[in-house]
Amino acid sequence: MTYRAPATARIGHVHLKVSDLARSVAFYRDVMGFEVQQMYGDQAAFLSAGGYHHHIGLNTWDSRGGTRPPHGTTGLYHTAFLYETRADLGRALARVLEAGVTLTGAADHGVSEAIYFDDPDGNGIEIYRDRAPEDWPRNDDGTLAMVNSRLDLKALLAEASGDA
Repeated sequence: MTYRAPATARIGHVHLKVSDLARSVAFYRDVMGFEVQQMYGDQAAFLSAGGYHHHIGLNTWDSRGGTRPPHGTTGLYHTAFLYETRADLGRALARVLEAGVTLTGAADHGVSEAIYFDDPDGNGIEIYRDRAPEDWPRNDDGTLAMVNSRLDLKALLAEASGDA
């Protein structure tokens, strides 16, 4: 028998090695909008949304002053932050753009709408919102038919600002 994780299992948090704690805290707090829950001196910080103990851990224990990992190596591809509504996603995108963050991609996957960029240490970030499961594209046999189509960022931003 093959073990299967329970359907209620969720990813609780991500813990990242960073080179400059103050810079990373500023990014996740001021750009991404997470709240600092606890600092461990100048070595680690824990941030969250909604008062949870932490969704993001940041530390410099083995990485203070370190360099970005080179392309073509293994490691974390990205951390994905799920937003409940399209307007919430649009507001998050607006904040990212206002902060001058360069987007690395954006896609409509059929099941979700996603925007991609990097944090100051080159850790990939995805901000996205899921469509309702009943709206997911499916093949004739019922399996998912995810796509990688262009995401209309202007329409997303307009909806978030109430201009849609």
